[in-house]
Amino acid sequence: MKVYQGNEIKNFALVGNSGAGKTTLAEAMLFEGGVINRRGTVDNQNTVSDYFPVEHEYGYSVFSTVLYTEWLGKKLNFIDCPGSDDFIGGAVGALQVTDTALMVINAQSGAEVGSENIFRHTQEFSKPVIFVLNQLDHEKADYDVSLESLRTSFGNKVVQIQYPITTGSGFNALIDVLKMKLYKWPETGGAPEILEIPDNEKEKAEELHNILVEAAAENDEQLLELYLEEGSLTEDQMREGIHKGLIHRDLFPVFCVSAKKSMGIRRLMEFLGNVVPFVSEMPTPTTEDGTKIPCETNASTILFVFKTSVEPHLGEVNYFKVLSGKIKEGDDLYNVNRGSKERLSAIYCVAGQNRTKVSEMVAGDIGATVKLKETKTNHTLGSKGFDKIMPPLRYPNSKYRTAIKSVNESDDEKLGEALNRMHEEDPTWIIEYSKELKQILVNGQGEFHLRTLKWRLEHNEKLMVNFIEPKIPYRETITKIAHADYRHKKQSGGAGQFGEVHMIIEPYYEGMPITEMYKFDGQEHKISVRDTEEFPLSWGGKLVFINSIVGGAIEARFLPAIMKGIMEKMEEGPLTGSYARDIRVIVYDGKMHPVDSNEISFRLAGRNAFSKAFKEAGPKLLEPVYDVSVWCPSEKMGDIMSDLQGRRAMIMGMESEKGFEKISAKVPLKEMHGYSTALSSISGGRARYEMKSSGYEKVPPEIQDQLLKAYEATQKEE
Repeated sequence: MKVYQGNEIKNFALVGNSGAGKTTLAEAMLFEGGVINRRGTVDNQNTVSDYFPVEHEYGYSVFSTVLYTEWLGKKLNFIDCPGSDDFIGGAVGALQVTDTALMVINAQSGAEVGSENIFRHTQEFSKPVIFVLNQLDHEKADYDVSLESLRTSFGNKVVQIQYPITTGSGFNALIDVLKMKLYKWPETGGAPEILEIPDNEKEKAEELHNILVEAAAENDEQLLELYLEEGSLTEDQMREGIHKGLIHRDLFPVFCVSAKKSMGIRRLMEFLGNVVPFVSEMPTPTTEDGTKIPCETNASTILFVFKTSVEPHLGEVNYFKVLSGKIKEGDDLYNVNRGSKERLSAIYCVAGQNRTKVSEMVAGDIGATVKLKETKTNHTLGSKGFDKIMPPLRYPNSKYRTAIKSVNESDDEKLGEALNRMHEEDPTWIIEYSKELKQILVNGQGEFHLRTLKWRLEHNEKLMVNFIEPKIPYRETITKIAHADYRHKKQSGGAGQFGEVHMIIEPYYEGMPITEMYKFDGQEHKISVRDTEEFPLSWGGKLVFINSIVGGAIEARFLPAIMKGIMEKMEEGPLTGSYARDIRVIVYDGKMHPVDSNEISFRLAGRNAFSKAFKEAGPKLLEPVYDVSVWCPSEKMGDIMSDLQGRRAMIMGMESEKGFEKISAKVPLKEMHGYSTALSSISGGRARYEMKSSGYEKVPPEIQDQLLKAYEATQKEE
């Protein structure tokens, strides 16, 4: 295979709604380019793109797949991305390392909610978009309705390059208004017959041609002047205008294909090779410290690893983009993230699980390598002396959370290792072990996303697991002032144990003044502050510890032990065992014994005095609350609001945003379990949501009572 130079390489992300036919289109492009000699089908489970067992089980893409084809002296790298919103991470990652989005639209359905979701990400990353109307040979295909849905969803920048003579089972011809030719295919597809436009289509074709000429001219001042002077543009001039319009997202071309019958594929690939921007024409990537990395072959070598896959009989495969310079087999590079050396033992051009060895790759190209020691997804490799790190890929926030547990406890260690490997393959599977909740938590993009993880654990790793509802990280605090004292005394021959602590506790807020006088049971306690320590807590909030001991009732050397005892109880609150927060403790009196007092005595005295006072201080549970934003069609707004209110949501506002209604609400985390599935059901898959932590708020009394009873029951069982 030849070594392609930077001006011969184009990179695409193949994106679109589930069921649009992306994998079938990828198969057709590979076949037409000669990378494969026989086309597989999704139904027969033999496509190049979907080769993992879980994809055969489900019948559609789960992982993004790196592919390439060759056409007219160009190398077209493209990444076939899953269409389901549950696997959006694959598409989002692909968009960040490619230069153009090829958005496939099902001609039976037009623009769907998945298309709109992906389009938002193309906006975020400023990527050109080309629409490909697929399945025009389906009996329910409707070109005009699909085109109108594109314009409704994505605006008047949607411009036709082609239109079909007819759709449905009779689809076999289209008119290209850029080339002003009729393309007609035999029943088996493949190479078209290129003819003149028939008389009965000339008027329509001319009208659309003129619209395309105007759209192309508007993207360049010189072209616009030329168009105004001469009234038209040549085909090359139109290509130039379309090219510039793509780069600035001022024009979204529409192509027509039947990927299943390989109709329209060659013309699409010709356009991709000739008109779509090169890597060097797109915004220059920058390192984390803002250093620009120009796409230049003669510069220092820099690779960015954007995907890691664990493959049978091969182990880890690292997929990379050459951002700068060039690489050869056997090159030694420096892993900037890990500070270690890596050798490229082999370099591959990749078409799914088919890999072709190459001797060299240059800036702008995409490839793969194996047997790297420490390199993972989001790592930067560079030539000697390069010490900059590329920023990691940005993924959507998780939408679904559950806890996972091995059926057999002996498998716990294996489970941890398997989950870490799977996170490397799909970074949107986020794994965390919560010491507080004593659970392994798995976060993902939806219920189906996590069910896929479970399927792979059970079928690939042979680990039986259960999903269980995750516990909620409640917090405990107090609502009023209380005091308590506790004497720890133990005598059992020899040196005994003795420590007595008197303390006041009160709710704390930032900037709170110190009270000089407290009154309990008719007795006043004057506070003389000798020392104040603030302890920011890793779980949020603060503990403020005030030493108000006078007259040496407790020696200073025992105060750290008292503090340690208090902190132990803060880590396991008296109400439900949850972390406590936002409390001020004043130790104002106590007693010692000249022989029996020691650190353990005062640790236990402090711990128990704090626990007693806590229960008298109006203890209250706090629950995590999230800011939730839901985007939905207007006709679904009422149902979605009713569902949110049933989840104890506080509606904060409503507004229209980009054709959707946006509902803003504050919702307790406990009520968000399973929300992605419920929202999809209510809206028919047309709504989406985001959530981020807002803080903690008090739990309603009736729910607090339920939680206390449940905790007491578990304590009795234990």
